[in-house]
Amino acid sequence: MHSKYQQFDAIVAGSGPGGATVARELTRRDKKVLILEWGGNSPIMGTIFQAAAMGGIPFKNVLLTNQLLAMVRGTTTGGSSILYYGTAFDPPFDMLAKYGVDIAGEIDEAKNELPIAPLADHLIGPMAKRIMASARELGYDWRKLPKFVYQDKCRADCWRCNYGCPYGAKWNARMYVEEAVKNGAVLINGVKVKRVIIENNRATGVNYTDRGIARKAFAPLVILAAGGIGSPVILRETGIKTAGYDYFFDPLIVVMGAVEDIKGGKEIPMATGLHMSDEGYVMTDMTVPGALYRVLTAEAFRFHRLFSHSKTLSIMIKAKDGLSGRLTDRGGMRKPLTKSDKKKLMKGYLRAREILRNAGAKSIFKSWYIAAHPGGTAKISDVVDSDLQTEHKNLYVCDCSVIPEAWGLPPTLTLIGLGKRLAKHLCQEERS
Repeated sequence: MHSKYQQFDAIVAGSGPGGATVARELTRRDKKVLILEWGGNSPIMGTIFQAAAMGGIPFKNVLLTNQLLAMVRGTTTGGSSILYYGTAFDPPFDMLAKYGVDIAGEIDEAKNELPIAPLADHLIGPMAKRIMASARELGYDWRKLPKFVYQDKCRADCWRCNYGCPYGAKWNARMYVEEAVKNGAVLINGVKVKRVIIENNRATGVNYTDRGIARKAFAPLVILAAGGIGSPVILRETGIKTAGYDYFFDPLIVVMGAVEDIKGGKEIPMATGLHMSDEGYVMTDMTVPGALYRVLTAEAFRFHRLFSHSKTLSIMIKAKDGLSGRLTDRGGMRKPLTKSDKKKLMKGYLRAREILRNAGAKSIFKSWYIAAHPGGTAKISDVVDSDLQTEHKNLYVCDCSVIPEAWGLPPTLTLIGLGKRLAKHLCQEERS
């Protein structure tokens, strides 16, 4: 299908925030880009059934650690950004600077291009408002969080963020992919990159499967952007065996409590919150759709609360875990939740319980542990250099796997900055 005679300047494997940004930026510089995406490209409908197809298939989207922590990743054009909550935390500038990476200018560019701002009051739901008011009353500096949201398209009393926004209100990486395609990029869905082709220590293409059929595509640049689990698996198949060790996965719990004087459950999650950086965790409101609420409730064996969704206030605690563990060659996660990790989450739980009680909640309980944002599996200064290049020339990585240290916050804005920086580097390198 794609022979050496078909001319691409670059192949991007994966279309999440990192890969989509690189593809978009390269096509804006008149480069011919091939984007290979494992998932499909159906229009976003915002239904539970579509969300399950993109993020609910065991062993593909839903992965379990050896301690039974579940981790969900989206496989579709735009990757997990279709299912994320659209929270735009600033990158860890100081941490990246230690590794020779400066993306301050790129982040300024992104903030000028993207709809990053706290939500207007009318878009913050009653549950988030109740939690924020309670936290502030107790002296916490609980604030609105910056969101990737086109607020003129956003709807109050809407719960679809979790399932993919069908109204185009929540920015996602698919929007960058669509721009790249308009600029001439070729997008192929339903294919899985297996290995990078290396000739004389230089990347020249990729091996991938298309509905079970082995194929090849060729280009002088290859950028892996298959995510914190997907990219290291491809790197190992390519012969870079150091990928996939000592990583982070941002463990979290959700703390829930019942209130009788509110009827909610339909609002944007993570609208407000507080980063307890000294204690190593972030706290936010977390009103999820009814089906996901029932999963969290059942996991905690609170079956009598299964149908109390509209009267349950929820706070998420997400911790900065230590680097540890390993991936198997097939992408299985072998990583313990350490005593230190659990201690951070417990501190957050106690604070969340205090806030919920002050808000009038009773019967407070916490969910089982969940993993999010796996990264650090192809770290800068370990598997890639400060330009995101591997030991093989012209083979780059641009996703959460390159983040060199854990910092416990959503990585989307950081990945956009890295993608912009990488595209500039690739075009400068070509001219030199």
